[in-house]
Amino acid sequence: MVNQPLSFHGPKSSKPICCHHFERENIMRETVTGLVLTYNGERLLEKCLKSLDFCDEILVVDSASTDRTREIAEACGARIIVNPWPGPVKQFKLALAEITTTWVVSLDQDEFLTDELRDNIISKLSKKERVAGYFTPRSSFYFNRFMKHSGWYPDYLFRFFRNGKMEVSASGAHYHFEPRGETLKLSGDILHYPYESFEQHMEKINYYAEEGAKSLREKGRKGGLIIALLHAKVRFIKLYFLKVGFLDGKAGFYNAMAGFYYTFQKYIRVEETKKWGGK
Repeated sequence: MVNQPLSFHGPKSSKPICCHHFERENIMRETVTGLVLTYNGERLLEKCLKSLDFCDEILVVDSASTDRTREIAEACGARIIVNPWPGPVKQFKLALAEITTTWVVSLDQDEFLTDELRDNIISKLSKKERVAGYFTPRSSFYFNRFMKHSGWYPDYLFRFFRNGKMEVSASGAHYHFEPRGETLKLSGDILHYPYESFEQHMEKINYYAEEGAKSLREKGRKGGLIIALLHAKVRFIKLYFLKVGFLDGKAGFYNAMAGFYYTFQKYIRVEETKKWGGK
């Protein structure tokens, strides 16, 4: 078990294998760090880090992965800190304390920037606008398509921000970045591949439902069968009808049903305080 964060640096004398850092334009621009928190993220990490190769530094904070995550990050020239997962707020605060550049671009390990968004970020670094940061749209892939409805798009997120101008918070298993100051929007998407199969989606729903139930319990909220059914029904109606998920075809229906199941599980687990059949 690692008790203290450990830092690992890729070889400084050799060129990174998979990422070739962006050559700065003659116009001076402000400095930026690409930040990625990881845990067993080998599936898309190389694409993620390649999309950040214009950054002055790439920082990967890894929660003791057991796959090739750190190997890939090192090959991409990233600075790596290993710290067992303490929750999203503490992990982000640890990471941000290590960053000295003016700006930060934060991505999840299953996300990467489109060329359009990369170019727009680079352009803003040269313009030096006095804002806290920029909201960027995220486009997420589910089943057989990028979802354009169902409440999934454009999904503006505060991921490109001035260092010190962002507050991180969490609700259950989900984290949120809140700006501290004026913001603008950028065009160009973050591409997001959250699940690679229905099996993985169900695994994540199990985790999210458990964390969500804990959060509800801590807030003194009630659960149980009737409440769970009512909330789950409202969730399905919202995703499939109000958010016109039916326009996303089969993917929209599957997603709405998964939303029903997640919400139902979250609320019935509120009252589950011990293992079944135990004394």
